Amino acid sequence: MHTLSVVIITFNEEQKIGQCLDSVKDIADEIIVVDSHSTDATEAICDRYGAKFFTQDWLGYSEQKNQADDLATCDLIFSIDADEALSDELRQSIKALKEREIAGNEVFAMNRLNNYCGKWVKGCGLYPETKIRIWRRGFAQWEGLIHEWLNYKAEPKKTLLRGDLLHYSWDTPEEFRKQQFHFAELGAQSYYERGKKTGLLPYLFSPSINFVRTFIIKGGFLYGKTGFYTCRTMMQANRHKYNLLREKIKGKP
Repeated sequence: MHTLSVVIITFNEEQKIGQCLDSVKDIADEIIVVDSHSTDATEAICDRYGAKFFTQDWLGYSEQKNQADDLATCDLIFSIDADEALSDELRQSIKALKEREIAGNEVFAMNRLNNYCGKWVKGCGLYPETKIRIWRRGFAQWEGLIHEWLNYKAEPKKTLLRGDLLHYSWDTPEEFRKQQFHFAELGAQSYYERGKKTGLLPYLFSPSINFVRTFIIKGGFLYGKTGFYTCRTMMQANRHKYNLLREKIKGKP
């Protein structure tokens, strides 16, 4: 039987960390939490679940997660966000994988289901949003400024687990908008640092294409006003990203 380290990074997550920990307590052999100086009850809640709690200045998404992964001691790492939880089916899938043979390069993916203002949304390009979250300790590291990805020591063999990773993402439209624009700003900075240019056509048409893709092709229209506002916000954030990138390029000495 394989042992499993559940690894979480936190900052002021008292509203959601409890449901996350409750969903993993039966499959975790240890829970590692790396916190960037929360001022709420996050630590107290983690203590109630027996988590190993560490404090670390914020290093950025990838480096913070790598710091947390380095503290794990089990065979397998399961990286989960504080605002996520396991469906019953996914929990059973993870229990089963701990019992079977696992190749050194095998990694495990799961479909993430997003909750927008109390509604589970499978349209708007927000589902299945497949995420690789379980791998052998030492086999992978996080990279990237935004929408971080895993860099593997060898070619991975991906296995998709049954069940959904439930993402309690945005309680209000304002939270969604704030997150999307924050990611747009990080995306513009990442593009700029990598020397990516933006021509006139992408600048003019990328936001509109993004809206058509998410609202029409990806079924956002099926969710009425919720779908419209969601897709429109993603379009506006896309435009914001390209505006910022053009400003950075123009201001370059």
